[in-house]
Amino acid sequence: MFGRQRRANAEGGREKRYWVYVTPEEDAQLRARAVVADVTVPRLLFESAVNANIETTTDRKKVIAELFTLTRLMANVSNNVNQLARYANTEGKFPEEAHAVVEEYRALAGKVERAIDRLAAS
Repeated sequence: MFGRQRRANAEGGREKRYWVYVTPEEDAQLRARAVVADVTVPRLLFESAVNANIETTTDRKKVIAELFTLTRLMANVSNNVNQLARYANTEGKFPEEAHAVVEEYRALAGKVERAIDRLAAS
């Protein structure tokens, strides 16, 4: 069971075949990954393609760009928090606007966590 490298026969056979052309470098990468996974290259390609957790480079770049945007926004909010803290220390009271800034920060922190979770799940 664990030593089998090819898929089980399908009743009635398989009717469709796909051809994939690769460079010698891509072939070496595929073969190396197949060896590590202990499967054949066609099986590696098939299992990768039908995997429900497919992540493309484009998907990954979108999440990374989102993280950069969120980091910039958090830096802005952090600056606002510093200004509010300075005001509170100078005036001896915490301004009402501070509560909205804290809520904004918490919302951004949640978005960062979800983006990181998406990256970690891939």
